[in-house]
Amino acid sequence: MAAATARYSFGADEHVFVEFSEDMSLESFFKGMAITDALAKRKVPGVTEICPANASYLVRFDPDVIHPNEMMKLLQQLERDVGNAELEVATRIIEVPVYYDDPWTHETLMRFRERHQDPKATDLEYSARVNGYASVDAFIDAHAGSPWFVSMVGFVAGLPFLFQMVERAKQIETPKYLRPRTDTPKLTIGHGGCFGAIYSVRGAGGYQMYGITPAPIFDPAQKLPYFREFMCFFKPGDIVKYRKIDRAEYDRMNAQVEAGTYDLRIRPVSFSLKKFLADPAAYNRKLEETLYDR
Repeated sequence: MAAATARYSFGADEHVFVEFSEDMSLESFFKGMAITDALAKRKVPGVTEICPANASYLVRFDPDVIHPNEMMKLLQQLERDVGNAELEVATRIIEVPVYYDDPWTHETLMRFRERHQDPKATDLEYSARVNGYASVDAFIDAHAGSPWFVSMVGFVAGLPFLFQMVERAKQIETPKYLRPRTDTPKLTIGHGGCFGAIYSVRGAGGYQMYGITPAPIFDPAQKLPYFREFMCFFKPGDIVKYRKIDRAEYDRMNAQVEAGTYDLRIRPVSFSLKKFLADPAAYNRKLEETLYDR
């Protein structure tokens, strides 16, 4: 990717916003990740917050410590430095169990059919049809069959936005509801446009609802082992692999959550964008082998 392609703009006196593309792509996402990682490692005096997003990032700084023009020059230099580098990041792959077509999201989506594009179909039925799948089961297999990148975390505390790691022609794309719901169950697996999401808390939402996970992803009390570092579990750059479970396994895991003993399967990985783009299917199989190799 050529250098000096980003659009830079100031946000008042304390922010620089950098946008790589109006369209989401893994190339844009990883370029932003590489630059924000490099900035964090430099520990630049005056930089107070670094917020990577889907195809952009935001930096907050103290203008009394570093001049805004110097801040922008530094970011532009980091882009030039990263522009010709092989984009590779140290991250982690996480297995997230999903009870697809569960009774709780089903009850909720039926209450809001008048806000949906197809009031006569469920969210799974509609999504399967508009994505060209012959059945709901085939659609679920495609949804759970490939990993997803966490491209940003936000909107509400701990909510991850996820981008499917397949060729663009194979990506699941489904419109959001015509009008948002006033209710969405906690830990719903949702999808809107090209992005997946896991609703960290109960609340309003407009994404199609496919299922629910028993695994909390936001916990201010930090009771479970994987919240040891922070109350919000996901980080940009994380890789998520969904695993389909049934009601019995959901209930068993939920009981472990209540007892404070549940833990997620997490493995460290090094992700190379170049190797992924050369053969996405083969690279995804390697990632999955890493997740289950011990």
